[in-house]
Amino acid sequence: MNPLLDFSGLPRFEAFKPEYVAPAVDELLAQNRALIEQLATADATPSWNAFVAPLQDANEKLNRAWNQVSHMNAVMNSPQLREVYNANLPKLTQYYTELGQDQRLFEKFKCLSKAPEFAQLSVAQRAIVEHELRDFRLGGAELATEQKTRFLAIREKLSALTSRFSDNVLDATNGFNHYVVEEHGVAGLPPDALEAARAAAQEDGKLGWKFSLRMPSYLPVMQYADDRALREIMYRASSTRASEFGKPEWDNSALMAEIVALRGELAHLLGFASYAEYSLEPKMAQSPQEVLEFLNDLAVKGKSYAERDRAELWDYARAELGLADLEAWDIAYASEKLRNARYAFSDQEVKQYFPEPRVLKGMFTLVEKIYGLSIAATDAPTWHPDARFYSIRDRNGTMIGQFYLDLYARPSKRGGAWMDDAITRRRTGSGIQTPVAYLNCNFSPPLAGKPATFTHDEVITLFHEFGHGLHHLLTQVEELGVSGINGVEWDAVELPSQFMENFCWEWDVLREMTQHIDSGASIPRALYEKMLAAKSFQSGLQLMRQLEFSIFDMRLHHDFDARSGKTVLELLDEVRRQVAVISPPVFNRFANSFTHIFAGGYAAGYYSYKWAEVLSADVYSLFEERGVLNPEIGERFRDEVLAVGGSRPALESFVAFRGRPPSIDALLRHNGMTAKAGATTP
Repeated sequence: MNPLLDFSGLPRFEAFKPEYVAPAVDELLAQNRALIEQLATADATPSWNAFVAPLQDANEKLNRAWNQVSHMNAVMNSPQLREVYNANLPKLTQYYTELGQDQRLFEKFKCLSKAPEFAQLSVAQRAIVEHELRDFRLGGAELATEQKTRFLAIREKLSALTSRFSDNVLDATNGFNHYVVEEHGVAGLPPDALEAARAAAQEDGKLGWKFSLRMPSYLPVMQYADDRALREIMYRASSTRASEFGKPEWDNSALMAEIVALRGELAHLLGFASYAEYSLEPKMAQSPQEVLEFLNDLAVKGKSYAERDRAELWDYARAELGLADLEAWDIAYASEKLRNARYAFSDQEVKQYFPEPRVLKGMFTLVEKIYGLSIAATDAPTWHPDARFYSIRDRNGTMIGQFYLDLYARPSKRGGAWMDDAITRRRTGSGIQTPVAYLNCNFSPPLAGKPATFTHDEVITLFHEFGHGLHHLLTQVEELGVSGINGVEWDAVELPSQFMENFCWEWDVLREMTQHIDSGASIPRALYEKMLAAKSFQSGLQLMRQLEFSIFDMRLHHDFDARSGKTVLELLDEVRRQVAVISPPVFNRFANSFTHIFAGGYAAGYYSYKWAEVLSADVYSLFEERGVLNPEIGERFRDEVLAVGGSRPALESFVAFRGRPPSIDALLRHNGMTAKAGATTP
C-alpha cells in the first residue's frame, strides 16, 4: 500500500519515497472530485452529517497526505523530492481554488446556514459553517466565470513562485561556505563553535574551520569572532542571499515584484482595494490603517529607547573597542562585548548551563505543573535519526496528544523554527482522533559525545514552538475545521507561543532546566540575576527592527504599486528612514530572503507578532499576579484559550481568560519601557 494513503495511524516515514507522491495525490484528488460532484448535485437539503462531514473527511485525507510531503520537503529536501513537490503543488492549488469557487457548494452552505438544523448545531459546527461562507467569498465563489479562470491562474502562479522563492533561499544558504586555515583567524570564537567548524571542515576533507550561513554556524561568528574581516565576509554573504550578488538562478529580486503584483491583482478581483485588506478579512485587525496606526504608535513609544541603545553601543565601541564607526558586521560583536561588560556574563557562559536533556525535562516539567500533564518519549518511525517522538497524557493516563521533535540544523532542512500539524483532533466514528504535531528547530547538534547545549535565546525559541504545539495538541474541540489552531485568527495564533516564552525568565523554571555541561551544577542565582537585569538590553533596537519588518510588509501589500517604477528595495529603504535607528549598508538585500512574507503565511500578517505579543504579555501578567506556576490559572488558560481553538473569536477567548479587554501596559513593562496613557491596543 502507498504509505501516503494509509490514514490508520501515524505517518509511515520509514516507507516514504518521492515516487509515492504523485500516485497518492492523483488518487485522492480523483476521489475528492467524485465526492464533490455527488454532494453538489444531491437534491436533498444539505445537512451536517450528509454534506459537511463527508466533505471534511475527504479533505482531511488529502491534507494529511500532502502535509507529509510538505514536511519532508522542508526537513529532508533533496533534488528528487523537490522536483516531485513542485510538480504536484499546482494540482493541489488548482483543486483548492476550484473547491473555493464551487458555486454549488457555496449555495449548499448558505442553505444550511438558513435551515432549522443550523440552530441545533454545536458552537464549533456553526463556526465552521460561518467560516466556510466567508472563505467561499474570499476564494472567488462569487466571481464571474472569466474572473474565476484568472483567479485560478494567479493562485497557481503564486504557488509556484513562493515555492521557488523558498528553494532559492535554501540553495543560496547552502551555496556559501567559508574556510579559515590560520588559528588567529578564529580568535574569540567559543570552543563549541570552533569544534563544530573544525568537524565540518574535516567532513569536507579540509584543514582548519568551515563556516556556513546556517544559524548555528553564522551567529557565533557575528557575536564572537575578533577578526573583523571574517565578520564582514559572513555578513555580506548572509545579507545578499538570493539576490543579484549571487547566482542569477537564485536571485529573488524579480520574484518579489511578481508575487506582490499578483497578490494585488487577486485582491482586486475580489473587490478589495489591496491585498492587505483581503488578508485581514479573517483576522482580528479590521483594516490596514488600524494595523499601521498600532505599529506607528509602538514606533513612537520605542524610538527614543532605540536611540538610547544605539548611542550607548556606539560610545562603548568607540571607547573600549577602538571602533570609531560601527559597521553592520560589528553590531552583534560589539553588543555582546557591551552586554558582557555591563552585566558580566556572555551568551556562551549561559549556554553551558542548558544541555538539551535538562532543557527538555524542565520544559516538560513546567507543562506538568501548570496543566497537569505528563510527557514521555515514545517509539515511532521518523524521517531522520535526530528526530524523536513524544506522547502527552493527562492525570488519568489518557493519551491527549503526540509530537515529533527535530532540533538540529542540517543542509537538507530549511532554516528557522516552526510548528506544523500532522494530525488534528476530531471525533470520528471510532472515537477521538489523537492530535499530532511537528516541532522543528535549527540548533547545533551534539559534539564530541556531549549533549547539545542551547543559548538562552534558543531555549526561548524552543518554548515558542512548543507553545504553538500545545495550542494544536491541547484543544478539546471535536470538529476538524476549528480544532487546535484551525480557524484561529492569524494575528492571534502567536499568543500561546509568545506566552510560553515568558517562563524562560522565571527562576523557579530555570533552576529546574539547567545543569552545567561539565560540573552538573544548576545555574547560579547570581548569573540568573544578571540575565534578568539584561532582559531589556537593546530592547528598543529589537522593537524597532520588528516594527521595520512589520510596516514594510503591511505597506508592501497595501499602498505599494509594483507598476509605479518603485522597487521593493526602495520601499524598504523608505520604511527604514521612518523607523530605523540603524540603517544597513546599501548592498543589504534582506527582503530577498524574507521567507515569512514571500514564501510563508505572513504576507500582510507579519504585524501579528507584535499584535499577539500585546495579548500574550497581558495574559502572562495574570500568572505574575497569581503565581507563575499556579495550576488554577494554568487550567483556566488551557480551558479558555488553548482548548477552544477557532470555535470562537480570539478576542472573546482573551476576555474570558483575562476578564477584560487587552492592554499594552504589560508588553511595555516586559520590554523595559514605561506604559503611557492612551496607548493603542489590539
